[in-house]
Amino acid sequence: MSSSKTVIAKYERNGLTFEIFVNSDIAYEYLSGKISDPMKALEVDEVFKDARKGERQSEDKIKSAFGTAELAKVVETIMKNGNVPITTEQRNRSIEEKRKQIINIIAKNSIDPRTNAPNPPLRIENAMRDARVSIDPFKSASDQIDAIVKKINALIPIKFTTIKIDVVVPPEFANRCFGILKQYGIKSEKWLGNGSLQAVVEFPAGMQAEFFDRINKMTQGKVETKIIEN
Repeated sequence: MSSSKTVIAKYERNGLTFEIFVNSDIAYEYLSGKISDPMKALEVDEVFKDARKGERQSEDKIKSAFGTAELAKVVETIMKNGNVPITTEQRNRSIEEKRKQIINIIAKNSIDPRTNAPNPPLRIENAMRDARVSIDPFKSASDQIDAIVKKINALIPIKFTTIKIDVVVPPEFANRCFGILKQYGIKSEKWLGNGSLQAVVEFPAGMQAEFFDRINKMTQGKVETKIIEN
């Protein structure tokens, strides 16, 4: 074990304590979603009732509390539901990463219903700050969206929706643009007699500015687009 990196993760259930030795850096990577295998953080292949004293927890009590004695499943439960010590730096870094993910999700998937225009990331970030939104460093960004939107909706109207756009690409750009259209989600496609490509794409409404920018650059502004009412 590396003494400077080793911490004790603790989980309590049915009045019993279950502890494991984990590497704090790898545990942080697991909890922040950077790695998927919790066993990589484990430093001693044992479950303890008192790790500092080296007192192992009995197999019967482990099975009773976790429904299994399989170490990987026990470690996963302790890591996800127990108390895993992390440094202030790690916590702050995780909160900032989650904040950026949340802002990105809201910006890409929502519009301002008053204008039907996307909500700029900076506007969302400012609203989160003004509403004093709290970020859970280890809860997934997607799981925090609903609660955060409720808090900032009073400051900036937010509507999650998709947009459909009819696109006609001139023949000289059709093959090159097909891949881009596919990335955004082609609902239908038709090759016209003159070699042009007509397609209907549907994607989160907040991505429309990005879409128009990319497709116009790819076609030198010669593309024809029309928003289709849902």
